[in-house]
Amino acid sequence: MVEDIWSRLAKHYDNNKGVSLADQFERNPRRFEEFTLRLDDMLLDYSKTSIDATARDLLLKLAKSARLEQKRDDMFRGVRINETEGRAALHTALRNIENKPVYVDGEDVMPDIAATRERVSAFAEGIRSGGITTYDGVSFTDIVNIGIGGSDLGPSMATRALAPYHDGPRVHFVSNIDGADIADTLKTLDPKKTLFIIASKTFTTIETMTNANTAKSWVSATLGDAAAKHFAAISSAVEKAADFGIDPDRVFSFEDWVGGRYSVWGPIGLSLMIAIGKSDFNDFLRGAYEIDCHFQSAPLEKNMPVMLGLVGMWHNNICGYNSRAVLPYDQRLGRLPAYLQQLDMESNGKSFTLSGEPISRMSGPIVWGEPGTNGQHAFYQLLHQGSHVIPSEFLVAAQSHEAALQHHHDMLLANCLAQSEALMHGRNIERTIEALQKKGASDEQINLAIHQTFPGNRPSTTLLYRKLDPRTLGRIIALYEHRVFVEGAIWGVNSFDQWGVELGKVLAARLLPVIENENPLEGKDESTAGLLDAIFHLRRNEN
Repeated sequence: MVEDIWSRLAKHYDNNKGVSLADQFERNPRRFEEFTLRLDDMLLDYSKTSIDATARDLLLKLAKSARLEQKRDDMFRGVRINETEGRAALHTALRNIENKPVYVDGEDVMPDIAATRERVSAFAEGIRSGGITTYDGVSFTDIVNIGIGGSDLGPSMATRALAPYHDGPRVHFVSNIDGADIADTLKTLDPKKTLFIIASKTFTTIETMTNANTAKSWVSATLGDAAAKHFAAISSAVEKAADFGIDPDRVFSFEDWVGGRYSVWGPIGLSLMIAIGKSDFNDFLRGAYEIDCHFQSAPLEKNMPVMLGLVGMWHNNICGYNSRAVLPYDQRLGRLPAYLQQLDMESNGKSFTLSGEPISRMSGPIVWGEPGTNGQHAFYQLLHQGSHVIPSEFLVAAQSHEAALQHHHDMLLANCLAQSEALMHGRNIERTIEALQKKGASDEQINLAIHQTFPGNRPSTTLLYRKLDPRTLGRIIALYEHRVFVEGAIWGVNSFDQWGVELGKVLAARLLPVIENENPLEGKDESTAGLLDAIFHLRRNEN
């Protein structure tokens, strides 16, 4: 049944290749109304895609045939859908603000989640109010979150996005093992006024612990044994954190059924909570919870995460567009493309289904992007005139936080709308020549008109919302989380493991003593051995 629907989708696409996006609007004057979804002030426009009523019906049948609704319900009920790791995938429980019972193996997990949330909130408010102080009794001025992957991307992206709501200490993020990351951060700080949050579930993540030890040495050089008062941890390894010197009262854990890239809603969000405060953080959770409720209850054709996922699968699997550009027209969402890159590519970058069979079609696409309008002066050339067709996903707010700079925001909105319009319509040779003639172009310039044509017919979606506030950011993140789930569920992959990150770590651990001691290496390929030899010579200033 599922394969039959895939075939019907492919046939429908082939039969309608000659129908442009502009033609779709010509044929259906109500197309915008019929191919947009609204949830309060949030609007998802997918009318500038080649999906028509027939394609949408087939996509919805595909979702039903793949038992999407059952898989969705299993996730929210705490079923062990992460089968390769034997775990539930229950990050949604972290934002269950109504504390409705959620069971894992017959036990309601919400009392523990609520208790942890209160502990984290009390600690954050203590830091913000000055109730929790430095070693000598003054308020912390700076917070440094040390983590990597989901322990960094989520809180760093969200903290940057919600800059207008910051009223706590300054918050910084260190993630890269490259010493430049922590060195550049520490040189701006005072060890007497800085709190470090070490975010590692196992407290063994090599990049995080290397940076943590560097931070500890830096603080200890000034404060000695009092340095312990300048550290907290987000980890399930309480004993390892204690061995590091962190008081157990300052260690906040989360369950193994919360994946790193889905963890910003819980203790991993501590740095964000310190920056914006309890009330705004609760609004952040509330926004995500609203999307959870919508995802569970809305009919599939009216369900925003479902339709966003189906649009993505149409582009990836039917149209053959294996890349998607995330284009937030909001400077403060500058880290959103990187965040969604991990969320999507780590979740659905899989080659095997849950049954262990090779997946029969392309799974997770390449996800990348930059904020507008900067991207317009960088890679939009390829979006408009390149030989690759790359679906573009625009995000933009109707209102800005900078009321005194309204003209800036008006220009931003104009650029966002103009880009999606240009991608759809393009400009043919006749219109290009006409435009050049109106400008008084020479015959020589008109002979080069082909270089100023745009093929158009390039798909895009637009997510429009009133304002980027904490609730809206929560809704955006949860929307994309569930979009990833929808796609993974239909492909039949496990969106909640990430074994692909392991092999490189294992090999790096073996190579480290070789590099540190310049030991000879046996059994490696010629390229790796040659690179190591070159490194040793260059470190000795030899060519």
